[in-house]
Amino acid sequence: VQLVESGGGSVQPGGSLRLSCLGSGFFVDYYTIGWFRQAPGKEREMIGCISSNSREDSIFYADSVKGRFTISRAKNLNAIYLQMDSLTPEDTALYYCATDLSIAFQACTSADFSSWGQGTQVTVSS
Repeated sequence: VQLVESGGGSVQPGGSLRLSCLGSGFFVDYYTIGWFRQAPGKEREMIGCISSNSREDSIFYADSVKGRFTISRAKNLNAIYLQMDSLTPEDTALYYCATDLSIAFQACTSADFSSWGQGTQVTVSS
């Protein structure tokens, strides 16, 4: 079982990036996937989460990214996207995705995120 993030990089303020969280060894559509970030000197922050009850998705966004970031499923790729628009220097951080493989189709608020990717760096500067 593995999660691998990709798509990070350097971008100017106002720019966009799309991160991917690729799952292997399990079906991402069955399990809650959370997106987190950690900036230097700051605590890790959950910025979004996608879960399914097997019929429909529920997506949560933190206030800090609501309206700018979008989580979606990558069809047929066993991956989750994090589209990040209108980036600011405050978005600079190491971004991670994580999942809880103990229970399928559980809500974001119930998940115990114990399986993590290695992270991908996002740097926003002029």
